[in-house]
Amino acid sequence: MSSKQQVIHPMVKLQRNVHSLVESKIIKPTDSIWKIALLFGNDWQYLKQELLDYGFSMQDPVSELLSVEEWDEE
Repeated sequence: MSSKQQVIHPMVKLQRNVHSLVESKIIKPTDSIWKIALLFGNDWQYLKQELLDYGFSMQDPVSELLSVEEWDEE
């Protein structure tokens, strides 16, 4: 059951982007997740809903988002 094409989970993409932002010192790991909303523009509504579905709150620190090791599709 292996697929040739690896589809990157949107949350993995978000996590990588956020990791880059932290590395670049644009945001801090202690900043609230809502702070990244401005950086994602039109995609934010979708990403925000995904985060909420995964049990995140917009007040959670970015470090919580970065600590997720696997995004399971239920």
